[in-house]
Amino acid sequence: MTKTMKWDTAEYLESDEDIEAFLAEAALESPEYLIHCLGIAAKAKGMTEVAKQAGVTRASLYQSLDGSKKPKFETIAKVMDALNMKLTVERKSGIA
Repeated sequence: MTKTMKWDTAEYLESDEDIEAFLAEAALESPEYLIHCLGIAAKAKGMTEVAKQAGVTRASLYQSLDGSKKPKFETIAKVMDALNMKLTVERKSGIA
């Protein structure tokens, strides 16, 4: 019988550079996936500390990023800031 372990991506996000690369890839997929990955990144940094820096409760942060709700853009921006990340805008390549 093969023994498996539960995979927790947050355990492998060890630096700001890891989180940056992780979120950059997530942003290419879909808004929902980016929000999901923000939750993973917050867990990697410490959900309590991220919530404190974002000015929200830990429970509220979990609820905002668990995929059951659509968080406000303001919440996403606060979480990104707490993770020491920023959102950027650029034109899609190949579009005139």
